[in-house]
Amino acid sequence: MQLRRPFDAHVHLRDGSMLTAVAPHTAEHCAAALVMPNLVPPVTTRAIAQAYQARIADAAPDAFQALLTVYLTDGIAADEVVAGFVAGDWVAAKLYPAHATTNSAHGVSDIQGLLPVLEAMAEVGMPLCVHGEVTDPSVDIFDREAVFLKTILGPLLQQLPTLRVIVEHATTAAAVDFVQHHADRVAMSITAHHLWWNRNALFDGGLRPHAYCLPVLKRETDREALVRAATSGAANVFFGTDSAPHLIGRKETDCGCAGVFSSPTAVATVAEVFDNANALAHLEAFLSLNGPAWYGQKPSEDRITLRKQPTTAAAELATPEGPVRIFRGGETLRYAVSAE
Repeated sequence: MQLRRPFDAHVHLRDGSMLTAVAPHTAEHCAAALVMPNLVPPVTTRAIAQAYQARIADAAPDAFQALLTVYLTDGIAADEVVAGFVAGDWVAAKLYPAHATTNSAHGVSDIQGLLPVLEAMAEVGMPLCVHGEVTDPSVDIFDREAVFLKTILGPLLQQLPTLRVIVEHATTAAAVDFVQHHADRVAMSITAHHLWWNRNALFDGGLRPHAYCLPVLKRETDREALVRAATSGAANVFFGTDSAPHLIGRKETDCGCAGVFSSPTAVATVAEVFDNANALAHLEAFLSLNGPAWYGQKPSEDRITLRKQPTTAAAELATPEGPVRIFRGGETLRYAVSAE
């Protein structure tokens, strides 16, 4: 089976030696990717974005297209956000609730204070990507996505009726219902690991830190809802790996990091999910067409080939800083992926 080269609508390429190690693995299968801005320091200005873009270009093949996002903070200026969008320094803005996930300490503490920025974005058609979780410690971690959609994003859509939003790395049936209800201007990305695992993976024979991500894995009924949405062919549902590399030592420790490094195996895993659902006819739309359309990009003209050929995934990626565990590493994948 041949498909247009995929578009990864959510990836963490990191920086420094880690960027050099992981970027080629996204570029190996994907023609383009939407790159997250939660660096240290975060991507908050055009100058920072331009410098980061240059470092990505040095780390990835020339044909790979990195599309950047700007990190929204409480004090960010609307003029800078819009100017970067118009100039092509970034294609969307990323909303992290403060302290919701890795490197989100600079995130937004009060979304109402961000309204002037969001109004300016809506006026120029700039998309808003959201990490859709509340951080109130009184809310159960498994309910944080659903509460965010009900109490924050729903009212925001009413306040700003032309704002376009992407619910990133959706994890719940509630998210599927929400996005379907607002399908005219809300989309969602779904990861390979949320399509493959439910929360039992966190405790399979013992505590499994390499299955720990944010948002956390949810119930099997939620995973099934995500699979139905991904395989439906709906134009507002698309592939985003949320591939997030961390050193093994930083995962296997007290207060270990959240994140799953899936770039090497994500496309093959998604193909297996679609095969299981008898939905391979919709695979190219999910992987390669819907994401670019939502971000105003052209789909790739290049192709990848998927072969039903059992392949054992590498267990780890060696980096100058130390090894990183690969999603489904050491397992047998049903599909092999290669360039055309």
